[in-house]
Amino acid sequence: MHMILRTMLVLWRARRGLRRRGAVDPYAVSHLKLRVLPTDLDILKHVNNGVYFSLFDLGRFDLLMRSGMWNTFTERGWYPVVASETITFRKSLTLWQRFTVETRILGFDDRSFYLEHRAVVRGEVYTQAFIRARFLKKSGGTVSVDELLDAIGHDHERDLTVPDWLVQWGKDAALPSTRQPAPSVWN
Repeated sequence: MHMILRTMLVLWRARRGLRRRGAVDPYAVSHLKLRVLPTDLDILKHVNNGVYFSLFDLGRFDLLMRSGMWNTFTERGWYPVVASETITFRKSLTLWQRFTVETRILGFDDRSFYLEHRAVVRGEVYTQAFIRARFLKKSGGTVSVDELLDAIGHDHERDLTVPDWLVQWGKDAALPSTRQPAPSVWN
C-alpha cells in the first residue's frame, strides 16, 4: 500500500512540474529525490533488494511524466512493461537516508529499449540497475522501436548505442517466446 501512495505522490509532483516548468528532454538524466522509509527495510534494517526495483519504477514514472512521454503513450494506447532487469549493489541504503534515483534511457536494439537506474548518495553510486523494456498496445501487439522513436523523437545528436554486453545480456535473459514445457532441471 505504501508504494501505491508513494507512486501517486511522484506522479502528482511530476505532473505539477510538467505544467509549471514544461517538458524535460526524454534523453536527459532524470533525478528523483527520495528518502528511505521504514516500509522499504528488510529484517537487516537496510533497503530490501526487491524494493530497489519498485523505487526505480518511480524513477521511470518521473521521467515518463516530466518528459511528456506518458501523455503521448496514453493517447496512443501504449504502456510499458519490463522484460528483464539486473541489479548490482555496492552499499546499503538505511532508514531515513536521503538518496537520488537517477534514470536515463540508454538506447534501443531491434525490439527493446534499455534504461539505467542508479541510487546515488552525495555523488556516490550505491546501486545500479539495467532494465530492458518494451511497449505493448492495449489493442494487442507490441510497439516497434521505430514507432516508439517516431512518438518521442529520435535525437540523432546523442549516442543511443546500447553497449554490446547489455544487448547480449538481454538476449541471454530472455525466455522463449513460445509456450514450452519447463525443463525438469530441478530434481
